[in-house]
Amino acid sequence: MSGDPADRAAATGRTALLGPWIEADTATRGLIFWYGTAFGVAGGDTAAAALRDRAARACLDAYDSGLGLVPWGEAFGGPREVARVDGLPGLLQLLRLQGPGGITAARNQLELQLGLTTGEREPRPAWRARPDGTWAHHSDPAPGWSRTAAWLSLAVADAGDEAERRKLLSHPRVAARFAATSPAVPLARPGGPPDTSAAAIEAVAALKLAARASATCPQTAARLRERATAVLRELVTAHLRDGRLLNGCYDIDHGVATRHELVWGDFFLAVGLATLTGVISPFTC
Repeated sequence: MSGDPADRAAATGRTALLGPWIEADTATRGLIFWYGTAFGVAGGDTAAAALRDRAARACLDAYDSGLGLVPWGEAFGGPREVARVDGLPGLLQLLRLQGPGGITAARNQLELQLGLTTGEREPRPAWRARPDGTWAHHSDPAPGWSRTAAWLSLAVADAGDEAERRKLLSHPRVAARFAATSPAVPLARPGGPPDTSAAAIEAVAALKLAARASATCPQTAARLRERATAVLRELVTAHLRDGRLLNGCYDIDHGVATRHELVWGDFFLAVGLATLTGVISPFTC
């Protein structure tokens, strides 16, 4: 964004270091390689574009047509055949780069996850595949997780159609996160610490959803943009120190990084501010 050749060189070098993650068995390759290459691709970095293409092919190769998704994977431990909302963002866009087969895979995965997650009163972020092809509740992350609405909203804003966006925003618990009266920063779980990283993701999702709604429903677009602005204002005035977004909560249930600076918190705060101020378009990344 700065245009400084030294900054571009640093970014290019860091982007290249993502390469080994292409072989990792995890649906979070979508997060790593869509968002991690976005600014390089937008800036004409051919190496970043090639890295993104390799990652997209690897993600499509990992697609399980029997399950209808790219499974969560084994890279972080636990069962492999799990559907999780944090496996959606970025993954759907990478799949769609791979032609008709990838577009079908992305559509199937979004429909499946959206239906599973919003099918209950309390959105459930994780489901485990049964041998008979049905899905059972999975306990990690548990319902009430701070980033459920955030990740799901981001994925739907990026890759969903109008019907899927309406379905998302009609769920009471998801809609509440975009209401002006809701706290800007959600709790990691009821009674737990705040999770600023979830708020940053939600702000970016709100800006993207606002851009999608601008032509057909200006009032909805204005409301979502106002919500994003309020959340970003809260983050930079109450939780930002020396460029670091503090008070993110990675995993309250296991006591891991419960009041910390988190990489996705910093990243999505930067993206939200850049989008809000017009430095980038809502769908640059």
